[in-house]
Amino acid sequence: MAINVFLHYTQEELNRNFDQRTWASNALEVIARYPVLSEATRKRFTYRTVAYGFALDETLDIFPVGEGGPVQVFVHGGAWKNFTKDDYSFVADAYVPAGINTAVLNFSNLPQVRLPEMVDQVRRGIEWVHRIAREFGGDPNRIFVSAQSSGAHLSAMALTRVNCVKAATLVSGPYYLEPVMLSKRSDYVKLEAAEVTEYSPGLQAHKVSCPVTIAYAENDTDEFRRQSREFAAALERAGRLQKVLHFPGVNHFE
Repeated sequence: MAINVFLHYTQEELNRNFDQRTWASNALEVIARYPVLSEATRKRFTYRTVAYGFALDETLDIFPVGEGGPVQVFVHGGAWKNFTKDDYSFVADAYVPAGINTAVLNFSNLPQVRLPEMVDQVRRGIEWVHRIAREFGGDPNRIFVSAQSSGAHLSAMALTRVNCVKAATLVSGPYYLEPVMLSKRSDYVKLEAAEVTEYSPGLQAHKVSCPVTIAYAENDTDEFRRQSREFAAALERAGRLQKVLHFPGVNHFE
């Protein structure tokens, strides 16, 4: 008889819920587009790469649009272990034509660093963009954050520690780490018991400093959809929920 290890999930079911690629038959096809689209974006728009810290990975790409415009900081996903900013330049395709200065953030991945250091890198990257926004024509009073998947987790944690973000949109993120640590992802996500609570933004919603839009896909995993709804409810209780967006007919990678 199968034993439930978290809520109604057996071990096999929980592992599957933290492996989005098994839920999307076109996952590899969609992921393969990311670097191709991003290279085209970098050829199409003016941009520059700058450092926000001293570590090799602490850089970001700025796609400027003009004097005094809002700034969107994008934080990529990848299960905390995959991808770099170079795979996600394509987000500028939507923001730049809309007159939004765009900063695509880079940071270290697991296991090169631990999760707390990744959170700190994202926090420092956002704060750095705020400090120097005027240098690239951005408005420091209109700093926004958008992020997807594990990047949504990192950004949600950063929002509990910064006060310079006007609003944020978080898409399909894991916001509660207890089931993560009970799943196969614990093979490479290493946290102390106290850190599991400390780095679960769903348990820190009262510390979030700005309005947040939570979004998720109809074909996200059961657990990612559940966590999105749970975090939205926590943000609403804290007076920080802007709205919830549910996208029909798409999966985690689309």
